[in-house]
Amino acid sequence: MEDLKIYLDNDINIELIKSKKIAIIGFGSQGYGQGMNLVDSGCDVVFGLRQGGKSDIKARDYGLKTMPISEAVKWADIIQILIPDEVQAKVYQEEIEPNLNNQKILMFSHGFNIHYGFITPPEGVKVIMVAPKAPGHTVRSEYLANKGVPALVAGDDIELALSYASAIGSGRTGIIETTFKEETETDLFGEQAVLCGGCSALIKTAFETLVEAGYSPYMAYFEVCHELKLIVDLIYEGGIEDMHYSISNNAEYGDYTRGFQIINQDTKKRMKEILLQIQNGKYAKEFMNEFTSGGENFKKYRKVSEEHLIEEVGKKIRSSFNWNKKNKLIDKTKN
Repeated sequence: MEDLKIYLDNDINIELIKSKKIAIIGFGSQGYGQGMNLVDSGCDVVFGLRQGGKSDIKARDYGLKTMPISEAVKWADIIQILIPDEVQAKVYQEEIEPNLNNQKILMFSHGFNIHYGFITPPEGVKVIMVAPKAPGHTVRSEYLANKGVPALVAGDDIELALSYASAIGSGRTGIIETTFKEETETDLFGEQAVLCGGCSALIKTAFETLVEAGYSPYMAYFEVCHELKLIVDLIYEGGIEDMHYSISNNAEYGDYTRGFQIINQDTKKRMKEILLQIQNGKYAKEFMNEFTSGGENFKKYRKVSEEHLIEEVGKKIRSSFNWNKKNKLIDKTKN
């Protein structure tokens, strides 16, 4: 295994990004988090938004400067596209590409549209990526706490990408160089197999198993959903073996002897099938076709998930216990 190079602020010239005019396209989670951090770091930032729309109004309420997307692209040296994956290509073709030239740099925080060819920049236009490994609101909250979230960088100008990553706070924690291909494929796989798809399916299936066996849905929720955060926090802080050290011998023995009865070689085989569909572009085409055709299947999946018993039980539990009664100023806007 090759040595890992981690870049920190003292390895980076943050003045590079401060010398550029940056257009942030979008003001959802990442647009908000990255954009606000850039402004606070002293960068020259404009937000390219549909004038008069919800995001435009919200950005102006924060005291931020906004422009129509096409005007922001004309004004900027760097165009950072932070709108949802499924609409990037359309907005790029209509409002960004006509205003590009070889002096401008195109930027992304996820390689999806570049890697799969939904966006193909003109020859001579540099393309870079800075991908913070956290939702945009965490990018913001960690920055405000004088910390940062790790980030990945890739593309045609690594020094500039590092400078941008430093300005959003990632140099405080660590930045790793990768490629568009590697970031895109590992990110999609992680979301589908573990972080979102695998995790939520595991929780719901375990919850259903207990409830169908006659146990209280409230007890089931605590055991398979609520306590998950406590275990994940231990793994986050010290790895799997640190988690083993912190749990009981009974729980640790159950881990060793029962975990691989659930997640086994058959599971790994299906994971490899999922990875292959990511690598060969099948998933990407399916995803884009779903949204260009109206997203009806997506809406059905969302409705079924929202109506699952675990959501009803979870809302009651979370609203009834003191651990969740903090003032939360969380903006759930995605774009």
